[in-house]
Amino acid sequence: MTDTEDRIAGVLLAAGGGRRLGGRPKALLEHRGRPLIEHALGVLRAAGCTRVHVVLGARADAVRERAELPGCVLVENPEWERGMGTSLRAGLASLAGTPARAALVSLVDQPGIGPEAVARVLAAYEDDHSLVSAAYAGVRGHPVLFGAAHWAGIAEAATGDQGARGYLREHAAEIRLVECGDVARAYDIDTEADLVHLE
Repeated sequence: MTDTEDRIAGVLLAAGGGRRLGGRPKALLEHRGRPLIEHALGVLRAAGCTRVHVVLGARADAVRERAELPGCVLVENPEWERGMGTSLRAGLASLAGTPARAALVSLVDQPGIGPEAVARVLAAYEDDHSLVSAAYAGVRGHPVLFGAAHWAGIAEAATGDQGARGYLREHAAEIRLVECGDVARAYDIDTEADLVHLE
């Protein structure tokens, strides 16, 4: 494990209950014959994230049972129904006491974002004050990398389904945008219509 790999932890947010998908947890949607969460983990690993913390919520027991998540730290978010902000807080809190000095945050429901985009964001890491975001045609998206100096502020600001949006708005001048539109598509799997993106 290189020093940089040790310093950056992947944080995969996979707690959502799929309210607009008839209550089907996104982590368990099928993609290429396996649960979507396995695909998302594989992307982080292929990009170079050796340490990955996975935040579970909806049907966490079923996810643990059905998905193969070797070598991950599984973080259960009992407050997942209150929105993505609670999962982001849980994921960042789980990094306390680890060597991680940055968190690369990705979402389970964006299978159009592959290892190339994640690797570009990882490569932009510099230090504890790094604030890096993938961009698509210049518009900020995921994944996002937060240096440790930002974790407390992000956790404080993360409410409901906003996640880090408010914090990033306030610190827009500090964000390094990394264009990824040429190697990834940043759609979400939110509704029944979006399921066409899954294979």
